[in-house]
Amino acid sequence: MSAAPREDAVPFDAGTLANPATAALRAYDPGHDLPALRRRFGAAIAELGSNENPLGPSPRALEAMRAALADSWRYPDPRGAALKTALAQRLDVGDDRIALGNGSHELLMLLAQCFADPAHSIVFSQYGFAVFPIATAAAGAQPVRVPALPRGHASAPFGHDLDALAAAVRGDTRIVYLANPNNPTGTWFEDEALARFLARVPRDVLVVVDEAYHEYVDAPGLGSALRFADRHPNLVVTRTFSKAYALAGLRVGYLVAHASVVAVLERLRESFNVNHVALAGAEAALADRDHLASVRAFNGDERAWLREALAARGYAVLPSQTNFLLVDLARDASGFERHLFERGVIVRPMDGYGLGRTVRISIGSRAENQRLLDALP
Repeated sequence: MSAAPREDAVPFDAGTLANPATAALRAYDPGHDLPALRRRFGAAIAELGSNENPLGPSPRALEAMRAALADSWRYPDPRGAALKTALAQRLDVGDDRIALGNGSHELLMLLAQCFADPAHSIVFSQYGFAVFPIATAAAGAQPVRVPALPRGHASAPFGHDLDALAAAVRGDTRIVYLANPNNPTGTWFEDEALARFLARVPRDVLVVVDEAYHEYVDAPGLGSALRFADRHPNLVVTRTFSKAYALAGLRVGYLVAHASVVAVLERLRESFNVNHVALAGAEAALADRDHLASVRAFNGDERAWLREALAARGYAVLPSQTNFLLVDLARDASGFERHLFERGVIVRPMDGYGLGRTVRISIGSRAENQRLLDALP
């Protein structure tokens, strides 16, 4: 017979055992229960909260993934050699300079885990990508959160202040995280501004530029950090197949860095971190340039149309080079988000970023975007 529980027993709570960096974090908030909402609203739902590509994947990618399913009982290629070769040819770099990840999220985390520890600091912007402080905490490193540009900045409201970020680099800094364009603000900095920043950062500090939205860019002066990679071996560029290539459900990311950086990452990278179907889909998606061109054209046109339509209704919309718009409501956004939610329109409030007066609205199909406009308060 089992013993009765002691009345004075203290309830077990593993939260009290967490290290200080993890204890200070909040778990990732995925937003609403989208499967439940799809059942509730059916085809009437407009999912505009996750920055997904409404055009879907390339037909060639779908075909390759279906074919790959037949071999899903085998382990995937642990090196991802075919995809790395295709990326190396596309980007004109050696395949020893490419690492693959379970989304770029994994690679951003891996960089901190491999190169930082409690003796080092990591620098990132106040409204930079949410993974940056999480990666810092996972490494136990010291976070240096740099104030963003002000709301009234002419070209990059709430964006990265590169001068302040460069000045924040300390003797113990091991990584600076940047996002260009940035999530959740949609803002960006031009290549020449990045060149000046790189010139100010010591060679033993990794500068990690996340370019998850690179394929959507059409602004003059904004190309890619990769143009500076040969001159700055401490530069790392991360990208993803989740956005413009519409493979968010498969989780495939990659980075381009100096071969010695990649070699260090390989020591800690999880074996088989990109699955077999994802490798096949990403390689085929990369090869379908026509589909990517149609995605770029659609997003550019629809982003401009939606921005104009929102502005015409009196909403303050920040500039964007991504597939979403950040709308500043100048008031708490929770009521606005709830109003849309009850009408089957899902947007993303940004209080988790400290931007509680804003919502992030993904560029959906024209039908979804029109449902948003029709449902506005």
